[in-house]
Amino acid sequence: MFEGKHVTLTVSGSVAAYKAATLARELQRAGATVRVILTRAAAKFVTPATFAALTKQPVLTDETWWRDDGQIAHVELADWTDLALAAPASANLMAQLAQGQADDVASATWLATAAPKVVVPAMNSHMWQAAATQRNRQQLLADGVVVLQPATGALAEGYSGTGRFPEPAEIMTQLQQLSMFAPQILQGKHVIVTAGGTRERLDPVRFLTNDSSGKMGYAVAAAAQAAGADVTLISAPTRLTPPEEVTVVSIQSTTDLADAVLARFPQADALVMAAAVADFQPLTVADQKIKKTADNDELILKLKKTPDILAEVAKIKKSQQVTVGFAAETQNLLANARQKLQRKSLDLLAANDVSQAGIGFNSDDNQVTFIQADGTSDQTPKTSKRVIATALIKRLATILETK
Repeated sequence: MFEGKHVTLTVSGSVAAYKAATLARELQRAGATVRVILTRAAAKFVTPATFAALTKQPVLTDETWWRDDGQIAHVELADWTDLALAAPASANLMAQLAQGQADDVASATWLATAAPKVVVPAMNSHMWQAAATQRNRQQLLADGVVVLQPATGALAEGYSGTGRFPEPAEIMTQLQQLSMFAPQILQGKHVIVTAGGTRERLDPVRFLTNDSSGKMGYAVAAAAQAAGADVTLISAPTRLTPPEEVTVVSIQSTTDLADAVLARFPQADALVMAAAVADFQPLTVADQKIKKTADNDELILKLKKTPDILAEVAKIKKSQQVTVGFAAETQNLLANARQKLQRKSLDLLAANDVSQAGIGFNSDDNQVTFIQADGTSDQTPKTSKRVIATALIKRLATILETK
């Protein structure tokens, strides 16, 4: 994956800085050329000489920022970079990067590079949970930066919490699952992805919907596009920006979604149903706004089932086509998911427990259990939806190869 790639590893002031030496070595073993930026605080934990010896490359620090030969070191390094990796990233470094500061060599290089960017946080659990840090995380995500989830375990302070630097082997696994260096495993394939929560109108100003943000579906669409597929994204209303070079079809209701999917599926190689589809819709829709009245404190709604899109897709599915579903459950996760897999004739299903805090609806993270048609299953760690999306696309490509 990293063969011939240039990785700039920014190491900031965290007691976990010593683990960055192992991470640098792992990146080299994967084929990358690694150059290291060491912040002033990081140099109190590990020396530039350590990384210079490991990488056989000069280490950039604030002290070596300005060169006698007239070269602008941070811009030269920024242009050289194929992947910018901040690991470990302290709360201070995350704040600098989120705010676009360029007051030291680490932040200036980060700001100057157009390469894909990944942040691996490491800090005390209280610092990680602080509102300011979470705001900075959200800003980095909005800027297109991948922010990995810190581990939970023993901290330097002597107690357990979330904020621990993941082990280098785990970081490598997650990096390999990202789409930024994805091989073109879906080249020439047409993939339909659905996303967002459908809306079922009650009247001109109200509708029934769910908590879906669309983030999972949009991440899958981006991962499929990065893998070389021709992607059609059928999206309910969201606040998200669609990936570039993806055909977007906007819909509102479950009926709209059904019509869009069934019209396009016969020409597709695969369908990933990541949309959160309403199970019921109003029996009738009021022409005018439903008003409160003085003599009635209750409103009774009559609902009917919405179209079962995957069941209809199963009726027209060809042997060479692949269908992937999601199961958002709050109880009996695997039992309910396996039933859905069989009932809808799916090739792959991603099941997640949306009752758990911090994953699923509206979150940037998720944890899913992939279940295949042969009954085999494996669970991902809690990680970003972008990582999970790439893992899904790899499984999808493998299934397509067997068709």
